[in-house]
Amino acid sequence: MSAIEIDHYSDVLCVWAYVAHVRNVELQQAFGHRLHWDWHYLPVFGHTRKKFADQWADRGGVAGYAEHVSEVLSGFEHVDLHPDTWRKTFPTSSAPAHLWLCGARLAARAGDLPADAEPTIAWAIRCAFFQDGRDISQSRELSGVVSALDMDPAVIESRVESGEAFAALCDDMQRARDAEVRVSPTFLFNSNRQRLTGNVGYRIIEANIRELIDRPSTQHSWC
Repeated sequence: MSAIEIDHYSDVLCVWAYVAHVRNVELQQAFGHRLHWDWHYLPVFGHTRKKFADQWADRGGVAGYAEHVSEVLSGFEHVDLHPDTWRKTFPTSSAPAHLWLCGARLAARAGDLPADAEPTIAWAIRCAFFQDGRDISQSRELSGVVSALDMDPAVIESRVESGEAFAALCDDMQRARDAEVRVSPTFLFNSNRQRLTGNVGYRIIEANIRELIDRPSTQHSWC
């Protein structure tokens, strides 16, 4: 049986994608090789200062958003929040991290990094920001995150310098526009016919996957 294709879209600075990571891990453990993940990135926090000026001006600005993140994460025991996150540590954009992750994707495909390098680095970047209060819009911080995983940041930097990572990131953004994906995180299944967005519980995601696995490929829709 062919693997179920999952297109996963997120922004590394999105608090809900940070919370939902544990669900992705559980899905991988539960279904293993029956799932094939393609990771993509949305510029939800592409220009953070403009985002907060436009969307949070009447809700306390950056301070209001920082309090919102604190309230959200207080309801989940499996994640931590550094007191500097969105307070003293204010990344200018998620784009540099997304660019590095696209570079990691290309390096992994070429065999220069482990096959799971992209999702591994993505989680480490999220932890660097939310748990450790580091500014992951800075290249030196991204390099440090990759080095701490015993991976060579130079193989990612070479893809950035060549323009390949930029092309891959532009492709991600175009795919998101074509699929009308605007929310982080978003799961697309079944050739984009099934979609789950935002803070969706594990059992709901699991049910969608089990339906795709258990339903014969030749079965016609009854509706």
